[in-house]
Amino acid sequence: MTLNCIAVDDEPLALGLVCKFIEQTPFLNLVGRYSGAVDALKAIHQQKIDLIFLDIQMPDLNGIELARVLGKGAETPRVIFTTAYNQFALEGYKVDALDYLLKPFNYEEFLRAAQKALNYHELLNRSNVAAPSPVVTDEHADDDYLFLKVEYQLVRIALDDILYIEGLKDYVKVHLKGVDKATLSLTSLKALEEKLPSKRFMRVHRSFIVSLDKVTSMTKNSVQIGKMIIAVGDQYKEAFSQFVGKWI
Repeated sequence: MTLNCIAVDDEPLALGLVCKFIEQTPFLNLVGRYSGAVDALKAIHQQKIDLIFLDIQMPDLNGIELARVLGKGAETPRVIFTTAYNQFALEGYKVDALDYLLKPFNYEEFLRAAQKALNYHELLNRSNVAAPSPVVTDEHADDDYLFLKVEYQLVRIALDDILYIEGLKDYVKVHLKGVDKATLSLTSLKALEEKLPSKRFMRVHRSFIVSLDKVTSMTKNSVQIGKMIIAVGDQYKEAFSQFVGKWI
């Protein structure tokens, strides 16, 4: 697989270095170089671009703003930010950047980020995943995994491994069996709920989704998974009662 790339940076030396790195990487094809985000945006609408190496601090339209304009659609090119400012890392994560290269970076660091982009596109092709946060409804109830954006990577999570999922504002913590540390992903609990098959998972609280086959005990007001006891929220009690009624 070859990825069509453009490089965007208002600093000529930095732009030249990124272009040099792209040209010496076998699976990257440089199709354009731009000193401003506005010109880059025009080019993106005129040709198929898979990957953008994008500076952040630029006049007129900065890199974060360009990434927001592009959005997160199925045909949207992925972004690797190249910047001298590490304070933008969180913003880069929020716009689904694949990676974040902090200047000055060498070819080894560049290649590692580029390889991540290649792996990402190959994964999408193999799994027929349209986007980093695909909506999966019950028509896909037989799927046995989902993909989550975790630290600039698309990570495959087996549904059988999920114990419960905890919502934390803009993030979710996915608690997995046999793993002490929860997996943290920048997404909402609602978006994740839409991806999960309703026959296997239930939202019981505004902050919790539980895996039904991992529930070890329950009352009309709570469920227990291992040592974790989760209260059933008022707005979810009716649906939960209907579920419990099937087993009584």
